[in-house]
Amino acid sequence: MNLPRSRVRRPGRAAAETAALLIAVVVAFPLYWMVLSAFKPAGEIESGEPRPWTLTPSLDSFRRVFGQQEFGRYFLNSLVVAGSVVIASALIAFLAATAVTRFRFRLRTTLLIMFLVAQTVPVEALTIPLFFLMRDAGQLNTLGSLILPHIAFSLPFAIWMLRGFVKAVPEALEEAACIDGASRARFLWQILFPLVLPGLVATSVFSFISAWNDFLFAKSFIISDTAQSTLPMALLVFYKPDDPDWGGVMAASTVMTVPVLVFFVLVQRRLVSGLGGAVKD
Repeated sequence: MNLPRSRVRRPGRAAAETAALLIAVVVAFPLYWMVLSAFKPAGEIESGEPRPWTLTPSLDSFRRVFGQQEFGRYFLNSLVVAGSVVIASALIAFLAATAVTRFRFRLRTTLLIMFLVAQTVPVEALTIPLFFLMRDAGQLNTLGSLILPHIAFSLPFAIWMLRGFVKAVPEALEEAACIDGASRARFLWQILFPLVLPGLVATSVFSFISAWNDFLFAKSFIISDTAQSTLPMALLVFYKPDDPDWGGVMAASTVMTVPVLVFFVLVQRRLVSGLGGAVKD
């Protein structure tokens, strides 16, 4: 008796699914522990016998987080920085990827290699030069000192990834659009842009996460004006070397994670198709 192919489970596939499930559990456990610690009362967090559950959940840690006067400003600053980085890097990367893919010019290959080399430079090695650059430009203690570096670091990866999407669009489509009377600008924004939108979403997710979770630049470039600080800096309010408030730290980290999860939910369909297109290319 031959069973339908859909009911036949190959041993290799079962092992792969089991491994994927175990990896998902390992990856999700720190997130679970963070949320759990945010709801634990102070006595359970500081207990010498930690338990992966709590029978007396409490909102005291969240009350301390939202009770901070500057917390709302930090949240708004993070939205401004992350939103600006996502929009600016997506538009610039789209235009640059189109240029290096559709046009032939001298040093094009060298330029692409430079984009790749830029990805290999550690961010920490550039922090001090960037500090002096922002100081000379008068951008210290401003949100611009956070937006500009993140745009610069997001562009190489975004351009390389979008280059594959632009290359996948046949040039015959552009020729047909020109025959129908469409200008190059109209083809760019009304035809090419929607076709590479999944790739833009995929690169935007990485740009958003990098800018939203940034602590290094926020600590280095926002020195004295706390009104320009971003949400990761709020963790320092609860972390004191002598008496750290771990409940406040975990609650603030949980609040920081919510916008990232919401962003993922909103773009998950296009993100999957974008990453699939990048792998296929």
